[in-house]
Amino acid sequence: MTTETVSEIAAIAKAAALQLAHLSTEVKNQTLEEIASAIEKGCASILEANAKDLEFAEKENIPGPLIARLRLNENKVMGMVKGIRSVVRLEDPVGQRQMAMEMDQGLTLYRLTCPIGVIGAIFESRPDAVPQISSLCLKSGNAVILKGGREAQNSNKIIVSLIREAIGRVDGVAVGAVQMIETRSEVADMLREEKNINLVIPRGSNEFVKYIQENTRIPVLGHSEGICHGFIDSKADANKAIAVVLDSKLQYPAACNAMETLLVHEGVAQKILPQLNNQFRAKNVELVGCEQTRKIIPEMAPAVEADWDSEYTDLKLSVKIVSDVSEAIEFINLHGSGHTDSILTEDASCAEQFLNEVDSSSVLWNASTRFADGFRYGLGAEIGISTNKTHARGPVGLDGLVIYKYKLIGSGQTVAEYSGENAREFKHKPLPTS
Repeated sequence: MTTETVSEIAAIAKAAALQLAHLSTEVKNQTLEEIASAIEKGCASILEANAKDLEFAEKENIPGPLIARLRLNENKVMGMVKGIRSVVRLEDPVGQRQMAMEMDQGLTLYRLTCPIGVIGAIFESRPDAVPQISSLCLKSGNAVILKGGREAQNSNKIIVSLIREAIGRVDGVAVGAVQMIETRSEVADMLREEKNINLVIPRGSNEFVKYIQENTRIPVLGHSEGICHGFIDSKADANKAIAVVLDSKLQYPAACNAMETLLVHEGVAQKILPQLNNQFRAKNVELVGCEQTRKIIPEMAPAVEADWDSEYTDLKLSVKIVSDVSEAIEFINLHGSGHTDSILTEDASCAEQFLNEVDSSSVLWNASTRFADGFRYGLGAEIGISTNKTHARGPVGLDGLVIYKYKLIGSGQTVAEYSGENAREFKHKPLPTS
């Protein structure tokens, strides 16, 4: 897309990030509105480019789930526009006062949110990730370098081109705030740019995220695979549970928050599994199950050990019968990816145990795993779903793209005044943050 080297691209991004950090909310929102309008007007061009990508993907025999994520239509493009405008409506995360303290008279400490700097975002297949990531980075005052999958190259190019043209129409905003690299060799170069890039966000398999982590000194916010579970408890409302389970698997099987393994309490398995089996079979879902499950549904194929650790992102589901909620929790914590897991029950104490003990970024009670999404959570478009346990976890929206800095306002004080004999004492008096 450009003739610059990755080092030059990263340096341009760093310069843009320093400028973005001080932009007013009004200018950032104006920029996002320009981008939304550009994508809306460029819908036909985006779909034309996407058709080329789909043709390439089919020739290359790219797996069905990846093609499903790659495919765009007018509704998806309008969804991009809607997502950008939802970010406009969100509160600016930059400059929020998190803490204020009077250390002493005339010596006041503040902790304020600020942008991270330059984000390197690496993702597969989904062209709609480009405006999602770009809008979140711009609103939070960060520059971004994008790298999509080669199967989406034409779609990504036109979307990035529209975004950069829109940025160029706003005074005071550097076009270098959003850039794109295209090749694997450029990714390797980007991972060596620790002086200019502050955070890498890879979206893909565990192996892919692990590769990124092992090949860079830049901090990595891991968005890995989604091995999501549903657990039907003995005290579940059958109709409610069946509806939620079907939605969790069928609403969009290629999504990272689609259910991949269903756990069923042994007390209700005989009643619920035949109903679910019929409904899943009608939707061409391939079911594999444990030995107990196959005693109830003999035609179900046997699950192998690898199935419990698989993200299918397709019309396939693993089914296992468990003795109680504790076994379900133990199984999920052993085989899950820390993404999203849901319990179906009318027993509040059982639900509370599940919500407290399942070690995942999103835990749900009587709700579809598909709700684990930044837009649905009201965070605006999301940059990804992190299974990390530091900085940001779960759907990462604007709040996950800022850090903080301390500002100390004094009136000539020296540390010597507060040490030794007759030293002054600190007040450390908390002050209102608003």
